[in-house]
Amino acid sequence: MSWTRRLLVVLAALAAALLAAPAAQAHEERPVTLPDGTGSVPAYRTGEPDLLVCKTDRADFERRVAGFPDGLRARNLKLFDRCLKSGYRHLQQAVDAVSGPGMNIAILPGLYEEEPSLPEPVGECARLKAPESQLGYQILSYAQQVRCPHNQNLVAILGKKNLQIEGTGAERTDVVIDAKYQKLNAIRADGSDGIYFRNFTAQRTTFNSLYVLAQDGFVIDSVLTRWNDEYGFLTFASDHGLYKDCESYGNGDSGIYPGSASDINDAYGYDVPRYSIEITGCRSHHNMVGYSGTAGDSVYVHDNEFDHNMGGASMDSAFPGHPGLPQNHARFERNLIHDNNADYYPYVADGTCAKAPVDRGYEDGVVCPQISMPPGSGIITAGGNWNLYENNWIYGQNRAAFFLTAVPAFIRGENALSKQADTSHHNRYAGNHLGTDRAGNSRPNRMDVFWDGQGDGNCWQSDTGPSSPRALPVCGTERGAVSGSTDRIVGEPLKLAQLLVCADYDVRARRLPAGCDWYGARGIERIEVQVTSAIALVLALVGGTLWWRRLRGSRLATAATALGAIGLVLDVAGSTTGLSSSYVPALALLLTGVWWAVTGLVLRGERPWLGWTTVVLGALTLLDAVDKAVFMIPWIPLSPAWVRGLLGVVWVVWAVVAAARHGEQGAPDGPDAPGTDPAPMADAVAAPAPEGDVS
Repeated sequence: MSWTRRLLVVLAALAAALLAAPAAQAHEERPVTLPDGTGSVPAYRTGEPDLLVCKTDRADFERRVAGFPDGLRARNLKLFDRCLKSGYRHLQQAVDAVSGPGMNIAILPGLYEEEPSLPEPVGECARLKAPESQLGYQILSYAQQVRCPHNQNLVAILGKKNLQIEGTGAERTDVVIDAKYQKLNAIRADGSDGIYFRNFTAQRTTFNSLYVLAQDGFVIDSVLTRWNDEYGFLTFASDHGLYKDCESYGNGDSGIYPGSASDINDAYGYDVPRYSIEITGCRSHHNMVGYSGTAGDSVYVHDNEFDHNMGGASMDSAFPGHPGLPQNHARFERNLIHDNNADYYPYVADGTCAKAPVDRGYEDGVVCPQISMPPGSGIITAGGNWNLYENNWIYGQNRAAFFLTAVPAFIRGENALSKQADTSHHNRYAGNHLGTDRAGNSRPNRMDVFWDGQGDGNCWQSDTGPSSPRALPVCGTERGAVSGSTDRIVGEPLKLAQLLVCADYDVRARRLPAGCDWYGARGIERIEVQVTSAIALVLALVGGTLWWRRLRGSRLATAATALGAIGLVLDVAGSTTGLSSSYVPALALLLTGVWWAVTGLVLRGERPWLGWTTVVLGALTLLDAVDKAVFMIPWIPLSPAWVRGLLGVVWVVWAVVAAARHGEQGAPDGPDAPGTDPAPMADAVAAPAPEGDVS
């Protein structure tokens, strides 16, 4: 890294630090290491179960199986008779009875509330010493989980190898494991390599329904999770995993969360030997977000449906304490990602989410968003690298199909200078069906791409619709080929300001940032409109005063000032949601750039240093217009917006001083020494001052 680029990285990191909200902790867990990768995805085992779980009410059981197909009903009745003699009444009892690897547990149709696991901890378990998470629960060690398995878990599966747990119903809702909002997790599988879950429902927790931690080999097959404060499925620090035919809804974070999936491809480009976790055939809907993954590395997500959430899918590098950061190598293919326009923030604003979980109404459709999330987004990538998004159907989003931003490394707790700009690189968006459903019907997104502009090697397909910026690097036919690639170390300043404001959200404090349209701000309430309006007002006052005091005798300067005024109005209009992805912002820059350039040419005869500075400011503004609407300039480490913004501050002060020196026309400017004879302005450029103007 050259010293100039190193300096720019320092400045960019400082800017990002000023614009960054304090980091939150989405999911806090004991320190874990990723698996060594020697495991494998377990296979489903048929045959008679080793252990049975059922209730004892025969009439209730017969009612539950009455509508099953004949063969399945007969099998369940036979298993029920066997279970009454030698089975267990609670799943935890059967798990505790597992005597070795490779055993199968069958859960017969019924509601399992696991009453023996529900009482509050007593004795030694009530006095455990452990760090406390930001959410208030203790971060227990594995040994503490073994010693006190039900402090946090309704069912604890600890160190059981190659265990299979399967519901025997016709549908996954025939077997329900219900924590009744009294436990952090409904089922926790920890250090239990080779576990296989199939055909049941887990629900109503204060964190997540099904938690798989530190495992090399797991399958989640035809399982439903719902109505949780945080996650439906949470798998963490695991490898050789498979989600298939699953469903999740009603969760305050994501339905499906493969966080810190094994980071096996960090040294590769797009072509990799294998993926650590595969997710296929699942549907995740009516959550804050359908899919998410802090450090969701090497995850292959295909043929799923993420719909009617606030956001369809999200992966990020925004939370510390997750092995495998920064996030890399997710692959999304053939997914349906549509209509993710839910808005659950009003439940936070009206106090619903401040009630006890049991009283919030999750079963009636209430969701309490746990982190900041831009509603109306298809796929959000906040600080990811080498991700592939290809051949997906993404439509009907009220904000954007793709939302890409960088995340500086200090947010995840890494302060090395060389890492501060190490995210948002080589993300490829190609061959997707944007704004149309599978039947070919038109279902446009409000915009197809929102990008903060940071990163190297990112590219998009050539047929993207309205986007911000309008000009995007285009993917070549071969992976890795990019037309118009850029390498910027910090994003657009206005977009960073928006992200700063919007990130200041706290569900527990009922803090919904004013100024952010994610939470309902409209028009002048939005930070983008406020900033552009304030800048336009300052420039109009300063520029207008400068014209009146110095330039109103010049027809050329008068025409340019009029264009500048139109440009400033368009700049404010272009900051609104409806026009931000149009050509209006670029047109505003074009007119403002012409104003500055012409004004500078007029000024240079009288005040050469201010004049030439104004010309440069105009040139930078015109360059910014090209950068946003025609093509992104590939050889600059910062957007022209940063340079023109800094120079604009200097110009405002300088122009105010020049306009205020009313009686000193021709006085030295900048380094011009007294006694110099500035070249007179041509008549075509500046006419004599009007009579009575002592200039």
